[in-house]
Amino acid sequence: MPRTTNKQKKLHVKKGDMVRVIAGNDKGAEGKVLKVFPKKERLIIEGVNVRIRHQKPNQMYPNGGRVEREVAIHISNVQPLDSNGNPTRIGRKRIDDAETGQGRWIRYATTTGEELDR
Repeated sequence: MPRTTNKQKKLHVKKGDMVRVIAGNDKGAEGKVLKVFPKKERLIIEGVNVRIRHQKPNQMYPNGGRVEREVAIHISNVQPLDSNGNPTRIGRKRIDDAETGQGRWIRYATTTGEELDR
């Protein structure tokens, strides 16, 4: 049954997570997630999928030239790492906050059971 009220995509990784690339040219590489694009289902990982971009002269690069930049990869090609440094699947569970009395959803690693959200 399709979503009717909340059309937001639920992704298994967030900005700041440590992930490992499991498919593609950079398979096996690990890094920190710098930016996530939920609508496109892509993300940028620090030091992964680096490409050379030709830069026009500007204040930051007065002479212009060739600049290496990370390029986005598809979110299905990465898995988050648990505390042991192993790739893991993600589960979601609802916890009740004692101070506010409201519940919230958190992500947890299925391999170790530890919570990934703070």
